[in-house]
Amino acid sequence: QVHLVESGGGLVQAGGSLRLSCAASGRTFSRYAMGWFRQAPGKEREFVATISQSGSSTYYADSVKGRFTISRDNAKNTVYLQMSSLKPEDTAVYCCAASSLYYTHSTASYASWGQGTQVTVSS
Repeated sequence: QVHLVESGGGLVQAGGSLRLSCAASGRTFSRYAMGWFRQAPGKEREFVATISQSGSSTYYADSVKGRFTISRDNAKNTVYLQMSSLKPEDTAVYCCAASSLYYTHSTASYASWGQGTQVTVSS
């Protein structure tokens, strides 16, 4: 497994931008597909975006498509989530996760999870 630590969350006005980072421990980061998920108070955890091991393939939830961009830097053991045109409904705790299998929206495929970073979007 890999240890994950998120950063970059905060309070932003609607229409603003934030970039989240997720730093991974270990020397095998490039073997993992990575995903971002979020959970709002009183709601189920939901998929946001995922990226393949090489970074050549990505997949997004419809709710963030065109506004969020996932990327990774395997040399820095880090995955990013650039969030733009933020909406109040994007408010949630954002977690990154690592899958040794393939990039997917399914939480069941991810064995390692970070503790999350809070994103709050004010109207």
